[in-house]
Amino acid sequence: MSRALLDPLALDEEMDEEEKEPDRSSLWEHEPLAQIPLKVLRGHADSVTSCHFCFHDTRLLTASHDKTVIFWDVETGAQLMVLNGGHSGAITACCLVPEKNRVITSSRDKTVNAWDLETGKLLWTVMQGGLLMSCSVSWDGKYVASASDMENALYVNCADTGQRLHYIPGHHSSTVMSCRFDAQSQHVASVSADRSIKLWDLCSHKTTLSINSAHTNVISSCCFTQNGRYLCTASWDRTLRLWDVQTGSFRTRGAEQLSKGHDGSVSSCAFSNDASVLVSGAYDRTVALWDVKGLYRTLVLKGHLDWVTDVDMSADENWVVSSSKDCTVRLWNIEQHESIPAVRESRRAHGHEPHILQTAHDHVAEATSAFKPALQL
Repeated sequence: MSRALLDPLALDEEMDEEEKEPDRSSLWEHEPLAQIPLKVLRGHADSVTSCHFCFHDTRLLTASHDKTVIFWDVETGAQLMVLNGGHSGAITACCLVPEKNRVITSSRDKTVNAWDLETGKLLWTVMQGGLLMSCSVSWDGKYVASASDMENALYVNCADTGQRLHYIPGHHSSTVMSCRFDAQSQHVASVSADRSIKLWDLCSHKTTLSINSAHTNVISSCCFTQNGRYLCTASWDRTLRLWDVQTGSFRTRGAEQLSKGHDGSVSSCAFSNDASVLVSGAYDRTVALWDVKGLYRTLVLKGHLDWVTDVDMSADENWVVSSSKDCTVRLWNIEQHESIPAVRESRRAHGHEPHILQTAHDHVAEATSAFKPALQL
């Protein structure tokens, strides 16, 4: 990716030497964070770029610039498997092929790899053009999509064999930052540094939706609700937007905007299964929880020492996972977060000033809201 895409909005405060070199002596921690239990996983030697819950929230999959993928046990924090030796460059994303115990990885070495999660062996590798910024697996386990900075292209491959099925060059006018299948395995959404959003249809093999200048800066990530109705986009303009891609209502009234949640560029987003909660991560080192219907932020989790690169939420909505440039993965237990006084108050009184909960370690969980019309899910 060219230097022109370096994030101009990311916070660049100098960190102490102690912050630059966090203590790696403990693989697994547990400590209270303003009533939010926190668990820290240490195992990667470089920036962690991707994190996902899998196997009914009992396992965690993470990928890193250190060229490895780690498969974790959520309960114990144990590393069950480390996948390495398959990439010569930083891994940009990882995802699980449903029901097949396979992991797909994309890398800056221009390849997409498929791994057997039982043996740790490489099943196939495919060379694509250019640096691969993202990958996604369809929910039916048939397809792999990957996004390349060469010709700003989108690739669709067979998940079983790696065979290239579709190649869409010039899909965007600048680097494709992220791609994501909907839960119906019918569309691939892609977002770009050109500030556009596109939906590519797997049946008609055409772009069925194109939204230009959706944000005022690079769009970094996107995610769908389970029913495929809403697409959320995260941007370096520090906002997230919700698009009703099924009804197209945004054409007349615009997208719903979630703002004033982060002080740095937003890097990632993920919906809860019932789409009632959205979680986002940003370069301001924070993770935010949003009430989707009310369109307001309910909680901010602080603790990472560097950019938050990816986020996910467990299917039972009890846990949020975040990965960071600080080489760690953090598990936040939000099961009881509704009982935090500041969260309850923000539910009752939209528009009140932020409420800050301070801990002995000077980490902060912050609850706030800004009144907006309710979103109909």
